[in-house]
Amino acid sequence: MGAGSIGQAIIRRVSAGKHIVLADYRLENAEQAAKTLENAGFECSTIQCDLGSKEDILNLVEFATSKGDVTNVVNAAGVSPSQAPVEEILRVDLYGTSVLLEEFGKVIAEGGSGVIISSQSGHRLPALPQEQNDALATTPVGELLELPFLKEINDTLKAYQYSKRCNVLRVMFEATRWGRRGATINSISPGIIITPLANDELHGSRKDGYLKMIEGMPARRAGTPDEVGDLAEFLMSSRGRFISGADFLIDGGCTASYWYGDLQYLKATH
Repeated sequence: MGAGSIGQAIIRRVSAGKHIVLADYRLENAEQAAKTLENAGFECSTIQCDLGSKEDILNLVEFATSKGDVTNVVNAAGVSPSQAPVEEILRVDLYGTSVLLEEFGKVIAEGGSGVIISSQSGHRLPALPQEQNDALATTPVGELLELPFLKEINDTLKAYQYSKRCNVLRVMFEATRWGRRGATINSISPGIIITPLANDELHGSRKDGYLKMIEGMPARRAGTPDEVGDLAEFLMSSRGRFISGADFLIDGGCTASYWYGDLQYLKATH
């Protein structure tokens, strides 16, 4: 789900000899990715899917299972704070990801594995009250968007941060269910990764802020989709079978610097 750079980097590493189902909100994105992958020797099918629609996700599950056993699930779809209003961010990133985790958890094959792409933004929230953690992790998906503390959010960045924190908590909750089917599920929280969208930001009106952030990170550079793909490959391989319900921050130390280093100035706005 999500046919962008990070999703493609992951599936290139785990899909040899398998049938890939590429789903994206824009079918043309999935078809373009499929063409690239087919020219590299992968077998693909495509389907349009809105991550924020339960009906679309159910159609995706039916389509995927018609191709065979579902052995790997990768969700790299979502919207960002600069792309959508609060309600859309919560519908897609928080609710939709939760639905996808639940529905694919019902069909994932024995020995299967999944990876949810979250974000370093989820690590910029302070510790939440335990009752909020529990609510984000365990509330039935149909009731998630009615949680009072979510309905109070009126800032797109805050909506994104809560959504990504929810992704991590939901993965922990779903790991207990996926485990009953002999499968693992984890999340990865990338920082600044160079994708076409990020490249636009680095050359756009907000480039100075991005470059200053990169300079304040321990790594002093942005990451690449391939680095995220390498991490996902490990988690989804036989070497990662003892890892489930975990989140992996891959951000060049950006979050560490945000809390304790040169990027603490961001706390005022992030």
